[in-house]
Amino acid sequence: MVSIQSQILELLRSQQDILSGEFLSLKLGVSRVSIWKHIQKLKTAGYDIESSSKGYLLKGSPDIPYPWEFPERQGHIVYYPVVDSTMIVAKDMARKGCPNFTVVVADSQKQGRGRLNRIWISDPGGLYFTLVLRPKIPVAHSPRLSLLASMSLAELLREMIGIEAAVKWPNDILVNEYKLAGMLTEMEAETDRVQFVSIGIGINVNNDPSGIEPRATSLKRLTGETTSRKDLLRQFLNRFEQQLRQADLDHVASRWKSYSITINRKVRIVTSQNIFEGLAVDVDPDGALLLKMADGSIKRILYGDCFHINSSADKPLGSLFTQTYGIEKERS
Repeated sequence: MVSIQSQILELLRSQQDILSGEFLSLKLGVSRVSIWKHIQKLKTAGYDIESSSKGYLLKGSPDIPYPWEFPERQGHIVYYPVVDSTMIVAKDMARKGCPNFTVVVADSQKQGRGRLNRIWISDPGGLYFTLVLRPKIPVAHSPRLSLLASMSLAELLREMIGIEAAVKWPNDILVNEYKLAGMLTEMEAETDRVQFVSIGIGINVNNDPSGIEPRATSLKRLTGETTSRKDLLRQFLNRFEQQLRQADLDHVASRWKSYSITINRKVRIVTSQNIFEGLAVDVDPDGALLLKMADGSIKRILYGDCFHINSSADKPLGSLFTQTYGIEKERS
């Protein structure tokens, strides 16, 4: 159900002139007192609304992904100014039965989690959210959703921002070898039935991570301009949802490879127990990396951190580097 706040904003944005409280009251079917109360809530939330005896004029809006900024999705979006971790909140909501395509978004996190039990630090200005999916697919095919999400994000960044976004296995987004975004995927299942899949996504938008990690970048550093996090989130959700409806998951890996900069490169793969080095020769339909070892054998790797060897972006083990929710660092 679309909230009164969302409807008020839509009306105010549709007109450049002042709208009277009486007009808003009649248009929305609520009292003028109710209109006034909702206007005060919007002001408290950061909206620059000029009030006068003639009515109300919207002069500016904060770049905050409030649920009412997404009227078509309002019932499925949960926003927090600060949260321990969007992944933790989303998992709890999923276990309690939240609907498919629920989104948990936050301006910052205190206990963000990364791959291999790392801590993720969220810088203000970035976009950090977790998407809960309830796909009717075999458990073995669930990694394909992550391939589709990273491919969708790379496509969107190319079209919307005009940058050469590429995917580094398993699902980080790089531009000119500088890390811009990343993803973390978790799944819960019963026997052969997927209960839910959580995809955590973090994008360096208007923050500047280079002070902590020189090999990281952001949209603002790349373009010199401020990007609307609300528009970026809206367009990604719309694109990803459409791709989910239309995509043939049996062939998503082949599409994903067209955006990959890992295939045909020497790489180092770090897992929780091992380190492997070899030539990345392919990705199988479920997203596993096929690594050609020194002895010519092919090793199939399902999960791990990937470093491009002999690349300016390659960093010694134990270094700090950008991950899904901004900057990730190893536990001491």
